[in-house]
Amino acid sequence: MNLVGSEGFGPRIVFTLRDLPFVGDIPVSETVTVTWMIIFVLLVFSIVATRNMKREAKGLQLVVEQIVSVVNNLTKQNMGERNYMWAPFVGTLLFFIGISNIIGLLGFRPPTGDLNTTMCLSITTFVLTQFFGVKSKGLGGYGKGFLQPMPFLLPLNIIGELANPVSLGFRLFGNITAGIIIMSLLYGALGSLTDSLFGLAVPLFQVGVPAVFHIYFDMFAGLLQSFIFTMLTMVFISGAME
Repeated sequence: MNLVGSEGFGPRIVFTLRDLPFVGDIPVSETVTVTWMIIFVLLVFSIVATRNMKREAKGLQLVVEQIVSVVNNLTKQNMGERNYMWAPFVGTLLFFIGISNIIGLLGFRPPTGDLNTTMCLSITTFVLTQFFGVKSKGLGGYGKGFLQPMPFLLPLNIIGELANPVSLGFRLFGNITAGIIIMSLLYGALGSLTDSLFGLAVPLFQVGVPAVFHIYFDMFAGLLQSFIFTMLTMVFISGAME
């Protein structure tokens, strides 16, 4: 697995599944492998955190219950009491994107730095929005919403609806990729600075100096973007159902 900034800006092919029946060779990118890692970590954490649960919460169970309470309240505040059922999806989306965004702190390329990932997430939101909008209002009632406030605005309303997943996916991708590129350029500049000042091949300035920038681009911006994506998802879905 290559470290972020070691070469290029795009996801790399980590390994290839060879000679598969009917499909042949399938290259597996770093995005896919890191996504598998995140899913595995979330799965293991969910199993461990919910085993041997007791009536009086303490330790890990207390932490998990507080997290669930926060997600439940967030869902109720943004989607209403009647849409409380969306809390598990909201929590999963929030934690998956959040971990994907900050995993660069461990030297891996964030899966959300790949447009394929962010567009899949945004398309999922789009499909859920349309499906539950129709389910809640009926096909005719949902279709009438595109004629508001005036019927001649139908084309613009359709374009606006189709633009939502595009803007949602590109916003997350753009912010995370920008951080990857800036950190890559920073590491390159610090490596050149060490060579020019001391004539050493050892990148001394790459130790410690980038930490502050990692805190902003990986931690702060990453968690912020996961929150924004999740909030917009709740707004789109609840808006379509009202």
